[in-house]
Amino acid sequence: MGHLHSGHIALIEASRNKSDVTVASIFVNPMQFGASEDLEAYPRTLAEDLAKLEQAGVAAVFTPNASDIYPDGIDQHTAVDVPGLTDVLCGASRPEHFRGVTTVVTKLLGLVRPHLAFFGAKDLQQVLVIQKMVRDLCINTEIITVPTMREADGLAMSSRNTYLSDEERAAAPTFSAILEACGTALSAPSADFDRILKDAQKALIHAGFSVDYLEARHTHDLSPASSNSDEVALFGAVRLGATRLIDNRMLPAQP
Repeated sequence: MGHLHSGHIALIEASRNKSDVTVASIFVNPMQFGASEDLEAYPRTLAEDLAKLEQAGVAAVFTPNASDIYPDGIDQHTAVDVPGLTDVLCGASRPEHFRGVTTVVTKLLGLVRPHLAFFGAKDLQQVLVIQKMVRDLCINTEIITVPTMREADGLAMSSRNTYLSDEERAAAPTFSAILEACGTALSAPSADFDRILKDAQKALIHAGFSVDYLEARHTHDLSPASSNSDEVALFGAVRLGATRLIDNRMLPAQP
């Protein structure tokens, strides 16, 4: 959606390493914003973004406007729903969000017909949703996940980090640190998931965060996990002031 940072450029670099031609799209998608969310305030820096993409070696950039993507308006447009994976975590508090994501990604994949598409692991739930969507709809594009890019202090890179005040930006890395410590504790043999997650939530609240969720879930279906005997990830979403931050950690599987 633009306002590009080093995390976005890492996607371009990953694509260029695996592809003959790399293209990108920039589109602030109104369908994935709720009625009370920050569509109008979302940062738009198209000139700077195009310069960064050109420098990174992108062959072409698709920059449609809303009427190009939704010519009859959002309310009259066919929507793509991915059940199950979109009902929890970010989907529980933002019920319209993933419908907007899956609809616009389906359209972009249909328009461009890429062999490969690259998504960042910071939005892990989104990646899992898109992977299922591509499988279910027989879309001939391989979805590749690129590791989360982080600032030097550990904060996951995000366009929304620019919303943070100086004081909030100084406090924000505590979220990543607590998530990391929680993930390490959950990775121990016979870890008490319930106690560890509750302790981590208390630590986040004590540090000044409002916790949307902090949960361990299986990555194949996002069902709750009580041990890391299967592929499990720790998912977190918090608010610091008016800014919502998300992050996650994969847990190493135990025998």
